[in-house]
Amino acid sequence: MELPRGRLLAVSEELDGTELAALKFLCRDHVPWRRLEAVRTPHDLFEALQEKGLLEPGDLAFLRELLYRVGRIDLLVAHLGSSREQVERELRAPGGARVLLFRYLLFQLYEDITEDELMYFKLLLGNKLPKSKLTHETTMLDILTEMEKKGLLGKDNLSMLKSLCEKINISLWNRIEDGLKLFGQEEMLITEEQRGSTGYPEGHLVSSVAPGPPGSFNDSSQLLEAYKMTSRPCGVCLILNNHNFAKARKGVLEHKHMKDRNGTDVDAAALRNVFSKLHFTVEERRDLTAEEIRETVNIFRSADHEDKDCFVCCILSHGKKGIIYGVDGQEVPIRELTTSFTAQNCNSLAGKPKVFFIQACQGDAFHQGVTIETDSGEQDSSVERDARLQLECIPAEADFLLGMATLQDYVSYRSPKEGTWYIQALCQHLEYSCPRGEDILTILTAVNQEVSRKTCERGTKKQMPQPSFTLRKRLIFPVN
Repeated sequence: MELPRGRLLAVSEELDGTELAALKFLCRDHVPWRRLEAVRTPHDLFEALQEKGLLEPGDLAFLRELLYRVGRIDLLVAHLGSSREQVERELRAPGGARVLLFRYLLFQLYEDITEDELMYFKLLLGNKLPKSKLTHETTMLDILTEMEKKGLLGKDNLSMLKSLCEKINISLWNRIEDGLKLFGQEEMLITEEQRGSTGYPEGHLVSSVAPGPPGSFNDSSQLLEAYKMTSRPCGVCLILNNHNFAKARKGVLEHKHMKDRNGTDVDAAALRNVFSKLHFTVEERRDLTAEEIRETVNIFRSADHEDKDCFVCCILSHGKKGIIYGVDGQEVPIRELTTSFTAQNCNSLAGKPKVFFIQACQGDAFHQGVTIETDSGEQDSSVERDARLQLECIPAEADFLLGMATLQDYVSYRSPKEGTWYIQALCQHLEYSCPRGEDILTILTAVNQEVSRKTCERGTKKQMPQPSFTLRKRLIFPVN
């Protein structure tokens, strides 16, 4: 029985050079390195896999896993007759996952790293690796591969990688540790305290039990039903973006110092980009008064969502506890906005997820600097504080998710140039994790982790976002 060459050719033609490099890296524990170095095209890689018995007639499981790991769900569906759910079931089965946990976590490190962090890796490895391997074109995958070749990195030797991450950005290492806990409970990292009793070096990875699919806490969580998200478009993403508060300064005495929300357009652009990719019709409304906010929400509440699967509303404005401000300085209760979409008020969204992301101060602000600004609207302030998520803000019925930027006694930051910590982290994690099938609560947990680890450059003030939800099923935003 011959391999389905037509399907393999179709897959190979849609893989670019970056994806080929990623696939080669994920195969390094199964195909000899010298053989992989001779691979120049996806077709070459498929031949190498066939030689090692990893691509047999009637068994494309390893190829399905590889495409899943690099986020090419579209190729699974279009050419291999598979789906995200099928691959996840295969990976949960004993022996189903063949990409080693160690390898996959390194691959995630490559996907997470920024250009600046990559530059620091190259600088710190300047006396460890040949300069010809540390050029401008060198990727993080190239660096990890060279470290393995030099014996500086391996599944039983993570010490140098940990040391480098600690010098550059400790969150990079924290994600690896988190991954060890999240994927497959048998995996563990030998700690400094344990090393003395076990004899293993620091950073030794114990057990080769294969991990579950990305985004899974355990097998039981994966048994939960997911919301239907197959309509195209999937739904509407409404962005209420308030920047110019001149009307508030002019019309309301107590808001005479309310500042414009510089940087909010960076957030709005990020939201437009990611939700467009997630098959939402994005509608943005700018600089709305309180009454205009109500009118806009009423328009979308009254619309027919019968052929849609979800509704998303992102609110970027000033605010205080339990309310947001229109650009005229008038208040709109958050609960008024969310309850507009209950089953009673919007029947065509009954039983469907209603998602609200709110970037607005929910308390008082205090002076902290000039490069960071507040969304409470006070003059010369640069942080937002005291944003306790009130339970009354979310309707007492199923299928709602409310994501707030801040939690009581913590601070939230908005950079005039880079946008807010919360919205930027949210968009980055959505873009990275949705192709991997992670549900929204897993993604928001990762957002909480990232934002909570950040520290104001002028002090030790921290920020802690808080989601609240009445979801009954897993919510997975589609990419294919």
